[in-house]
Amino acid sequence: MTDRGPGRARPPFARRRGRMLPGEGPLARVPAVVVFVVVAAVFAAGVLLGGTVGAVLLGLLALGVAALLAATWPRLSPGERAVRVLCLVVLVAIAVGQVVA
Repeated sequence: MTDRGPGRARPPFARRRGRMLPGEGPLARVPAVVVFVVVAAVFAAGVLLGGTVGAVLLGLLALGVAALLAATWPRLSPGERAVRVLCLVVLVAIAVGQVVA
């Protein structure tokens, strides 16, 4: 391992070796209800506001969904992957529709 030098921050989980176990990630302590309410609120705001602002909100939500999908991809079954990719595609389509409409 190389020395990062003074003032260089270490990335999260840098001292960990191997794969993380379920329930150890940075969002493990966030209650599921809070996550659901935040996602529902951002989605509703994006749809109701419409236009460019709504598309940006939905795009940010899609980026979050894509990041979570990429992080969990190895643990998902093919059916779970298909459903999550479908949800991501629908979210992106709604975001694009907000700009076009």
